[in-house]
Amino acid sequence: MEDLKGRLFTDGGARGNPGPAGLGAILFAEDHRMLGFDARYGGELTNNQAEYRALLMGLDLAIEHGIRDLLVYMDSELAVKQMKGEYRVKNDDIAQLKTQVDARLAKFDSVGFIHVPREQNRHADRLVNIVLDSRS
Repeated sequence: MEDLKGRLFTDGGARGNPGPAGLGAILFAEDHRMLGFDARYGGELTNNQAEYRALLMGLDLAIEHGIRDLLVYMDSELAVKQMKGEYRVKNDDIAQLKTQVDARLAKFDSVGFIHVPREQNRHADRLVNIVLDSRS
């Protein structure tokens, strides 16, 4: 079987910081076919916690679909820079989540992180808002 390449868009957001949080992830194949998506309520989280939990959810989705090479698109500049090692993780909760992310990243041949404006992450952002709106 050929190694699959994928593009993952994730977003997490809390209404309030902390507050009720939504998580969204959408996975595409290299040829732009949507392979799957996931959206969940995350409970009471900070925005950064929600971003990392959405990333974990999306990585699980990519692993389930047999993706070996992955590009991850996120609108959280902080999370992207932390994942690239450009910024240190200072918060203990985020450090624990990053450890979980790092364990999942080991299951891929290659992973790249790309910061995108919210407009280019609109599908994942929409999933977050659908989850949060449905709980109101």
